[in-house]
Amino acid sequence: MRRRDFITKSAALAGAGFLAPTILKTGTAFARGGNAKAEHVVLLMFAGGVRQQESVLQRYLEDSQGVAGAAGNIMPNLFNGAAPDRKIVYGTSLPGLPPGSEPIPRLLSNTIESSGMLFREVQAQSAGHYVGLNTLLTGNAGTAQGLKTRPRYPTIFEYLRRHAGFKASECWMVANGIGNSMPLLNSSDNADYGLQYGANMFAPPITFGSYGREILANGKSYSQQDLEPMYDIKRFLDQSFSLGQEQYNTVRNTEEERTWIKEFIRNVFVKQSAGQIAMPPVGSGDGYNIAYAAEIMREFKPRMLAVNIGGVDSCHSNFTSYLSALHRADHAAGWLWQYIQNNIPDIKDNTIFIIAPECGRNLNPNPILDQNDWYAFDHSDANARRVWSLMVGSNVPQLSVGSESNPVGRLTDIVPTIADIFGIYDEVMASGYIDPLAKSMFQRV
Repeated sequence: MRRRDFITKSAALAGAGFLAPTILKTGTAFARGGNAKAEHVVLLMFAGGVRQQESVLQRYLEDSQGVAGAAGNIMPNLFNGAAPDRKIVYGTSLPGLPPGSEPIPRLLSNTIESSGMLFREVQAQSAGHYVGLNTLLTGNAGTAQGLKTRPRYPTIFEYLRRHAGFKASECWMVANGIGNSMPLLNSSDNADYGLQYGANMFAPPITFGSYGREILANGKSYSQQDLEPMYDIKRFLDQSFSLGQEQYNTVRNTEEERTWIKEFIRNVFVKQSAGQIAMPPVGSGDGYNIAYAAEIMREFKPRMLAVNIGGVDSCHSNFTSYLSALHRADHAAGWLWQYIQNNIPDIKDNTIFIIAPECGRNLNPNPILDQNDWYAFDHSDANARRVWSLMVGSNVPQLSVGSESNPVGRLTDIVPTIADIFGIYDEVMASGYIDPLAKSMFQRV
């Protein structure tokens, strides 16, 4: 490999979080368990700007494109409701039928809505992706947050590692890329918390894609003595190419954790070569990310895992593609919950699965027409601050709350909810960094 390519790809992989240098004290002592509602949490940061009308409100094409009688549910794993009976333009393709004309069969025998708790109308604190992701991970809007900077408020990973004593290998962020700020969301730059309490991070399209395969698949194991000169070179290159101090993941794992992670990477490439990575039956970019999140769940059984998907962001320019991506994202979400229940017996009965978009979409379309002459939608108005959330699993009641006329909850509730699940609610709320209007979703009902 040419030196320039090696430097570029190595920097990209560092951003994807495959490096895990130095050693960390595992945090303050804290009585685990206590009032905990579950032992594991999976947070799915759903898609990339989900319009309320096509998702939880199930208006399909009636609201967006003015097609009378074309309402229905295109997210059958998440929500109750019958599918549209006309103008089907999502899902899979069958011989002799138009592309995407066949819906994907539902995976779950019971929808997540019928098995857990649905908040139908939740207030987002921003209409933008990055602030929305910050909100989901920090419990504070951080509306002045710039791109390519770490969150200013502590993330849920840092709260759990500092106040619940979780190890680095027990906290994971699975990003769907390394663009913009994604490599920086596994911890804040907050002086009271920071990277020493951050989560390990992979970006599967990079870490386990062609870049990762070229750099990591046949990687050699080195002793700490061998590694020190390499880290010296890495620090020099970081400074020389202006990557910024600690801009990339430098989460401190123990030597045991480091070895475990390296062996996991090696084993994933072996399974990948043998075609043994379990995937949702209908593939997509979001499904790819979900599949590798499942591999992490199976191997590390993390206490906290957050995974991001973003296929529906195509709504900016192609509404047909957006509908397909939304339908496939529902499929991938259902598959992940099913995978946990069927393939990871150690955690299936003590895991809570939380799903929420980071923002919505506009009420009115932009001027861009797609191949079906349907208008696209951006995210900047009040309608883009309308979202929903779902929660299912251990100790989660089965109920539905809120409506268009009676919103219940805020997107900043997600972090207090996870803190509540793990029994550190008081510590997190007393930190002074949580939205003062936020509270646990359990308290909302």
